[in-house]
Amino acid sequence: MSEMGEDPRNGATAGAARLPSTPLLRGLTRRRLLGAGAGVAALATLAACGTPGQKERNADAPTSVPDRSDTDKIVNWSNWPEYIDVTKNGKHPTLESFTKRTGIKVNYTEDINDNDAFYAKLQPFFTQGQDTGRDLLTFSDTYCGRLINFGWVQELDFANMPNVTANLDPTLKDVSWDPGRKYSLPYQAGFTGIGYNTKATRGAKVETVEQLLTDPDLKGRVTLLTEMSDTMGMVMTSMDIDPRQFTDDEFDAAIDKLQKAVDAGQIANFTGNDYGKPLASGDIAACLAYTGDIVQLQADSKDLAYALPPQGHMVWSDNWQVPNLAQHKKNAELLINHYYDPKVAAELVDWVNYISPVPAAKDVLVKEDPEVANNPLIFPTDEVRARSYLFMGISYEKEQEYNRKFQAVLAG
Repeated sequence: MSEMGEDPRNGATAGAARLPSTPLLRGLTRRRLLGAGAGVAALATLAACGTPGQKERNADAPTSVPDRSDTDKIVNWSNWPEYIDVTKNGKHPTLESFTKRTGIKVNYTEDINDNDAFYAKLQPFFTQGQDTGRDLLTFSDTYCGRLINFGWVQELDFANMPNVTANLDPTLKDVSWDPGRKYSLPYQAGFTGIGYNTKATRGAKVETVEQLLTDPDLKGRVTLLTEMSDTMGMVMTSMDIDPRQFTDDEFDAAIDKLQKAVDAGQIANFTGNDYGKPLASGDIAACLAYTGDIVQLQADSKDLAYALPPQGHMVWSDNWQVPNLAQHKKNAELLINHYYDPKVAAELVDWVNYISPVPAAKDVLVKEDPEVANNPLIFPTDEVRARSYLFMGISYEKEQEYNRKFQAVLAG
């Protein structure tokens, strides 16, 4: 995970005009979303990605080229739509301040609408040892791990990123799929928890995954997420299984629990971020939801509440990576360093409302936008962070295996 554009409180911002808020659209483009018919689409994608000979790079292909950063003052960055600060005339102030300070122009492209589709688009370049034309990518966790496993991204040079060393959130410094953060750095992060409509629940709180899966008062009015790691991670926490380290048997036990809820008619649907409209209307009583979405949705509805289960919740991040053969690696690292400046990080998070990887951004916003600074879904407490779990790092083959089991449940 929230969504960009208009100020989530009143549609206005001190000192800056913002675009009209469209949280449902933005939500649909933030994470890996498969939408309706997700099961068939996902299985087809997994089958394609698993074609023998296509998942590993050419062993003889170079991974880097002479860096042109010092003479070629550009950097090419691919990101998700509506995932950055933007003015009415389409300018991005944080990018402009970077160019003004460094002289480096950012060719910023919003061409990641779905992790699966973007991965499929780049895969032929990687496997054939060709330049993707990009210096920075912003994939989500699982896909970042996949690119690292396949040797498709370059090790980062922290000498070019002193702000990262000084300001990176300690809880995001070490992930199972990239120990020590050698090949990736978080752009924005978020939690997966429970959103519910207090009118639809007649004032009852929904604070556990067990309620979502078994409460008869919620039957047929619950949605879960099409993202395997989010839904299965949350189900496992409800069973006292640690999503950071689990066995095949434990995963299968969680699948069985999910299947029982589906068979009982408890679950109305599996969705991407498109739970927002039915949740706000009350057609859905409760659902698994991303923090960023709820921050925006709550601006328009006082009936919406959010809970992070006491057993724990999932945390995820969208991450910068420098692909093989990138021609402006140093410039890419300087751009990352720019966003780890607390003032720049604060400017970004004030727009996107996700969890910043720079905790010091809160100190800036306490003065400039205290409502955002004091929102626990944007700047969570240490106690909340202690109950957050990253999904276990798994091999490509294991990812396929788990996704097939999960998609079989979604397919009914």
